[in-house]
Amino acid sequence: MIKLLMTLLCVMMMIPAAAGPKNRISRNKMGIVAHRGFWNCEEAGYARNSLAALRCAQEAGFWGSEFDVNMTADDTLIVFHDGKIDGKLIEDYPFAEFKSHRLENGEPIPTLDQYLEQGKLYPETMLVYELKPHSSPEVEDRFVRLTIESLEKHGLLDPKRVMFISFSFHICQRLGELLPDFSVQYLEGNMNPKEVKAVGINGIDYHFSVFDKHLLWSKEARKLRMTTNAWTVNKDEDIRRVIQHKVMYITTDNPLQVRELLKEAKVREVR
Repeated sequence: MIKLLMTLLCVMMMIPAAAGPKNRISRNKMGIVAHRGFWNCEEAGYARNSLAALRCAQEAGFWGSEFDVNMTADDTLIVFHDGKIDGKLIEDYPFAEFKSHRLENGEPIPTLDQYLEQGKLYPETMLVYELKPHSSPEVEDRFVRLTIESLEKHGLLDPKRVMFISFSFHICQRLGELLPDFSVQYLEGNMNPKEVKAVGINGIDYHFSVFDKHLLWSKEARKLRMTTNAWTVNKDEDIRRVIQHKVMYITTDNPLQVRELLKEAKVREVR
């Protein structure tokens, strides 16, 4: 019996441990997420959610680049933060209504297809895909379906390439049901980690003030094997405090500043 146990132990030691997915980070490391891309630089023309901002985030080697997606009345997915453009609710108008709109750097509003084409060029950069809330669960279900179809078309339906965030509880639940292997993070900050995990959502991405108020939530989420993120952290004192909270990722408009403060805190930046 002893000989058999020793043999089994040797076999187990020879089997390599499974590599964790890109969206699992140990406690002494942190990933920087460029909020709406690395837009806050001359090279991007200070244009949020632009193709240039995504490219700059990729070239700078940040762990991830966040972007916002809305759906038009004719089911075109576009990368734009607000629910309205020039006073028009995006959901109520076809894409043609918005083709003439220009971002701060002169780019037109990118379609999701255009954005994903740029995203494919840097496999090491996590695409942090925010699905904006829409008017009803039925509309949001269509939005989720089109999202999955678009990612499949571009060869990006991969949890090592894309993670999802949303303020819509329904969208997060739906993604959790359909894509259980992906990191899906709820943004609202009104539920504790156990409540979120209980409905099949495996991550939280809360405003940093929520982690300031609930000091144990980051630790509790890790115990539940959930991913954690804090948004949008721009000031030195807030960045230093979030680093102490030991979340996995920090979303910021000032990613170079966060990079320096991680070095100061002797926390390894994951790239």
